[in-house]
Amino acid sequence: MTTAREKIEFPGLPLAVYREIAAHLRQVEGTSVGLIPQFSQEFDYNQSQIGGLWIEYSEKSSPDNRQQVGKILAYYNNRYSRG
Repeated sequence: MTTAREKIEFPGLPLAVYREIAAHLRQVEGTSVGLIPQFSQEFDYNQSQIGGLWIEYSEKSSPDNRQQVGKILAYYNNRYSRG
């Protein structure tokens, strides 16, 4: 049984990088990850092909696991942030 679900978005991030992040996060015990499709009705070249990703924590997820997820997300945010 799962305990929490979060939606994570990095505006403009390419699909390939979202897949890389998801693969990285799936290595953290007690964490499930999935991609959220882009639902925009209009094509915008500067927008991502993906709407974001979701992270779900199981009861096996410890505070250390969640901290590791935070570190992974911070790494990608710092690496790919626009600004």
